[in-house]
Amino acid sequence: MKVAHKTSDLLSHAALLSMSGLDFMRGILEGRIPGPPIAQTLGYRLSSVKEGYVSFHGVPEFNATNPMGTVHGGWYGTLLDSAMACAVMTRVPKGSIYTTLEYKISIIRPIPLGQEIVCEGVTDHAGRSTGVARGELRAVSDNTLYATGTTTCLIFTPAS
Repeated sequence: MKVAHKTSDLLSHAALLSMSGLDFMRGILEGRIPGPPIAQTLGYRLSSVKEGYVSFHGVPEFNATNPMGTVHGGWYGTLLDSAMACAVMTRVPKGSIYTTLEYKISIIRPIPLGQEIVCEGVTDHAGRSTGVARGELRAVSDNTLYATGTTTCLIFTPAS
């Protein structure tokens, strides 16, 4: 299934490369740059951006469940991948971009449907070609830990 995007919803490649990763992430937070469509689909939003750190808030609803009626592991994984990789993005220099090379998550307990969560990503390393980050997914109400993760991202200058 091909998803159509409006041209106005996409940032040009040149515009993306003209700013640092931190400026890019701040642009999303401030609404100057459109956020990723997956966030709307899965019910989460960027809530904080600092160098080496981002957080997302979200609430899993019924559309994010597996056949047993519990929150699908992909929901945990998508939020953790988003938070950890975006934390790396805040350390990417102007003219470069990143992509997730690998990530691992550990689900500790099931998230109740309707539970508001915060997912935080923290950069541990961002070098010339790789970035490493970790993340946690917790309840907003009582700080219960639901999942943790780690990622390695590839940082590179795209070919023209």
